[in-house]
Amino acid sequence: MYRGVIVIFLVLLNSLVLKASEGESKGKKFNAVETIMHHIQDAHEWHLFGEGETSATLPLPVILYTNGNLVSFMSSEFHHDDSGKHIVEKNGQKFVKYHEKIYYAREINEHGSYIESSKDGHTVLNDKPIDFSITKNVLAIFISAIIMLLVFTNMAGAYKKRFMPKSTLGKALEPLILYIRDNVIIPNIGEKNATAFTPFLLTVFFFIWINNLLGLLPGSANVTGNIAVTMVLALITLVVTNINGKSGYWSHIFTPHVPKLLYPIMIPVEIMGILTKPFALMMRLFANITAGHIMILSLISLIFIFKSEYVAFGSIPLALFVYTLELLVAALQAYIFTVLTALYIGMALQEKEHH
Repeated sequence: MYRGVIVIFLVLLNSLVLKASEGESKGKKFNAVETIMHHIQDAHEWHLFGEGETSATLPLPVILYTNGNLVSFMSSEFHHDDSGKHIVEKNGQKFVKYHEKIYYAREINEHGSYIESSKDGHTVLNDKPIDFSITKNVLAIFISAIIMLLVFTNMAGAYKKRFMPKSTLGKALEPLILYIRDNVIIPNIGEKNATAFTPFLLTVFFFIWINNLLGLLPGSANVTGNIAVTMVLALITLVVTNINGKSGYWSHIFTPHVPKLLYPIMIPVEIMGILTKPFALMMRLFANITAGHIMILSLISLIFIFKSEYVAFGSIPLALFVYTLELLVAALQAYIFTVLTALYIGMALQEKEHH
């Protein structure tokens, strides 16, 4: 296992070395912020290695909704340009890509860009079409969903025939599935309701865990480090929890066990509690996964910032330690998200006397 971690880490280090060396050969100073953001943000193409026109990338479909019509083309038509200097014209409309977002092109400016910014340079003034593109994160979600379908349909088929999974992976996952069911779902939700919510909670756990692990591979997508993804997961928890809330759950919110004079204070607090729980889920997962990626990349970037091989003697062991630690964090964050989701659902399912 540790050999595999070291190999993956060295591949990641090699990709950063190549990026830095290519930048130096073109007379560009190494920009740690740009490099780190490039690795953790979503993109309209899947970058493998290289830089600029010589880079190896997997083009992805760009799907835009504009003026009541869908416009589609491959991201390769932007020719790897992300500075707003290359136009793609479709159906009489001109589009430009700037910092991985697609805008309608404006008149070209003195810098050769079709992007118009505010005076402070922080706000883009171009209008945007509605973007339904298959981005790197979306493709990674499809990949993780396919992995889950293949693994668990195979396990389900094996159980129907012989009451035991045949594959080594199935045998390894079985104790984990039973642990989540017996130590997370049943204690928090109760045996009466556990069967109804077990598929949902197991899906949440394995979806987060698999995407956390895939995100540690060099050049992979940072799915769970994208706040839009964690927000959707939290919203699903919010909907499932409140749709299944019993009368005791709602009475605890709108008729809390306090003197009635305090109702004007406590009822808004309880209503805020409905929203703060999923918000905490969203931020915890997003922050922990993103922080891990940034720490690893920052430690490696120190070598290129100080331009000294001696820095590597300290930064590489530290980065490798954090990388190994991230394997634990990947499972831990999936577990915490599942435990808290089960706890919130269990609280909503409690009968009035339990409150």
